[in-house]
Amino acid sequence: MDPTGARSDAGAAAVRRGRLAGPVATLALAAMLAAPAALAQDAPAWLARVAAAAADLNYVGTIVYQHGLRVETSRLVHLNDRGNPMEKLVNLDGPAREIIRSATEVRAYYPDARVIRIEPRAFRNAFPALSAAEQKALVDNFDFRKLESGRVAGLDAQAWAFEPKDGLRFGHKFWVDNATGLLLKASVSNERGEIVEQFSFTDLSIGARIDPEMVKPTWAGIAAGWSIQRSPLGDIDQRDTGWTVGKLPAGFSKIAEGYRELRNRPEPVAHLVYSDGLVAVSVFIEKAGGAQPRPPGRSQHGGTNVYVRPVDDRVVTVLGEVPATTVRQIANSVSRR
Repeated sequence: MDPTGARSDAGAAAVRRGRLAGPVATLALAAMLAAPAALAQDAPAWLARVAAAAADLNYVGTIVYQHGLRVETSRLVHLNDRGNPMEKLVNLDGPAREIIRSATEVRAYYPDARVIRIEPRAFRNAFPALSAAEQKALVDNFDFRKLESGRVAGLDAQAWAFEPKDGLRFGHKFWVDNATGLLLKASVSNERGEIVEQFSFTDLSIGARIDPEMVKPTWAGIAAGWSIQRSPLGDIDQRDTGWTVGKLPAGFSKIAEGYRELRNRPEPVAHLVYSDGLVAVSVFIEKAGGAQPRPPGRSQHGGTNVYVRPVDDRVVTVLGEVPATTVRQIANSVSRR
């Protein structure tokens, strides 16, 4: 989950368990049940407001990110420099790391290892800045609901949820600053309502005066002894792989297809990526007997489910922040065209 354009989740079961009683609860429930069509129409406007806030505002804050059992704390500086967004994210615990994001690339600095890792920005729209087709997929396959209000990082916030209409995707919940529309907190919940990924600002200054020097790397230029690694995951050779997925969940569409050079692989690996606007699911196809793959069957790493199966002389691996049922369904429908 990208803290400034992040995917999130709707653990709405807790809300539905009810914090209202008597006639008030009855009226509130009736209003909620009567309004899904109106809220569905509101979703694109809500997305546009949140996307604009994330890109256009200047802000500085501390973010706590949790994925499974891993927790990280970082300091984020975001500058809109005359329409050119720049960000600097600095780890405050664990190994030293500094990430600089521009409109075209991401640079990660690891001073302990004296390494700079460079990769291009994502090849697709990132939530909440979605295409019209991705917005329609959300409206068609999720219920968009207004939930409770509260406070995040000392700011008045409104919670919203994208609740899946089927069992093939996770729920997403977002807390948005009432005044500006900036995303303050986001979470992803699995089919059991358990939060598997979450980020939240713990302090935040919106509209701060930011000097451009604040979003520049601490280590300017290439210092002696530093090495540069260009991420192979960022460089996809986009072309027809000859593979297809026959049974995608409704709302998922292909956003990338091609070949990638991966570590410890003797030859490029076919890679297909599908998204419903909130999450992306990756399908990798490689020759059997190459680098040691995961064993066949299902595994889980935090909120990411993985399913591996052999197909003729190939091994198919499907992974994503979706239910185990989804990665299994996708993997079992992968075939040659």
